[in-house]
Amino acid sequence: ACFIHLIFYHHHSSSLKHTEEREREKVERKMEIGFLGLGIMGKAMAMNLLKHGFKVTVWNRTLSKCDELVEHGASMGETPAQVIKKCKYTIAMLSDPCAALSVVFDKDGVLEQICEGKGYIDMSTVDAETSLKINQAITGKGGRFVEGPVSGSKKPAEDGQLIILAAGDKSLFDETVPAFDVLGKKSFYLGQVGNGAKMKLVVNMVMGSMMNAFSEGLVLADKSGLSSDTLLDILDLGAMTNPMFKGKGPSMNKSSYPPAFPLKHQQKDMRLALALGDENAVSMPVAAAANEVSYS
Repeated sequence: ACFIHLIFYHHHSSSLKHTEEREREKVERKMEIGFLGLGIMGKAMAMNLLKHGFKVTVWNRTLSKCDELVEHGASMGETPAQVIKKCKYTIAMLSDPCAALSVVFDKDGVLEQICEGKGYIDMSTVDAETSLKINQAITGKGGRFVEGPVSGSKKPAEDGQLIILAAGDKSLFDETVPAFDVLGKKSFYLGQVGNGAKMKLVVNMVMGSMMNAFSEGLVLADKSGLSSDTLLDILDLGAMTNPMFKGKGPSMNKSSYPPAFPLKHQQKDMRLALALGDENAVSMPVAAAANEVSYS
C-alpha cells in the first residue's frame, strides 16, 4: 500500500509540475512586452524574449536598429509613448542616466502614455537619484515602476544568463518574473527604488578595479619576459580564478578587444560609484585609481 501511495504521489507531483510549466508557458505567450533601447544588451535581451514566445514591441532612437527584431517577429513602435500605449509592461535598456531620463520625460516619451495598470521596468545602469526621479514621475501618473539593472555583458545577455538587481514595486516585480527568468539566471529583489542602482554600481566598481589589476598583471608578466598565457593558467588554478579573467584573458593577450561592454560606459559606472562613495563617506582609493586609468 505504501509503495502504491508512493507511485501515486510521484505521478501526482510530476503532473502538477507539468501543469505549472504549461500555465507558465501560457502566461509567457500572452504577456506583451515593450522594449526601449536596442544597443548591445537591449538587442540580445529583446531577442531572447521573442525566442521564448513573448510578444515584443521594440523602439530605438535609430529606428533602423529595430529591423532585425521585426524580422524575428517583433512589432515596432515609432516613439516610446507609442510602445507604452500598446503594452502593459515595458522594459528600457538605455546607455546612461541622460538617455534614461530623456526617454521618460521628452516629447513622445514614456510619461505621455503611462497610466494606472501599466508597468515600467528600467534595466539601465543609472545612479539612485535618476531612478528615484523616474519612479516619482511614473507613480505620479498612476503607473508602477521597477528598476532592474543587470550584471553581465554581451554573452550573458545573449545566453539569458544575466543577474537582475531589481527594486521598487513588488507586485510589478512578481508579475514580470516570467520575463526576468528568460533574461537572467537569477533575479534579486532588493527593496526600495535606489537599492538596485546602488548594488549595480558596487558590482561594476569591483569589476572595474579587478580588470585594471588584471590588465597590469598581464602587461607586467609580458614585459618581465614571462608568458602571459602561462599567467592565465596559473590564475585559473588558484584562489583568484573567475569567469571574467578566463573569458577575457585570451583575447586580451592577442590585443583583441571586441566591445562586449564599451569602456565609456564602464567609466561612467566607476564615476557614479565614486560619487556614491562620497555620499556615504567611504574612501575608495583603488576604485579612484581605476577610474583615472579609464580616462587615459
